[in-house]
Amino acid sequence: MAELAPRARLEALLAEYSTRAAAIERDLSREHAQSFSEQATERQNDMVLQGLLADARTSVKEVQHAIERLEAGTYGECTACGESINQARLEALPAAQLCINCAD
Repeated sequence: MAELAPRARLEALLAEYSTRAAAIERDLSREHAQSFSEQATERQNDMVLQGLLADARTSVKEVQHAIERLEAGTYGECTACGESINQARLEALPAAQLCINCAD
């Protein structure tokens, strides 16, 4: 039963990050303005959106890996040293793969 809480949190995060990535992709695929000044502003906005998209995609992969660890029975174990990851850390960062000592 304890496994349901992490799974539910991870699946909610996966849905959130996937939705965010899809929305950013839609924004990036829109038509661009015709005037030069508007194009310059849109290019700057697109650079910000591309950074946000990269972050969202990275977050999706991290959560997917956490779900894989959950299914393998290794969720909550540090992937570097094998020690348990503190529960408070997992609550704050459900996709954490490193204990606080290895993360430093």
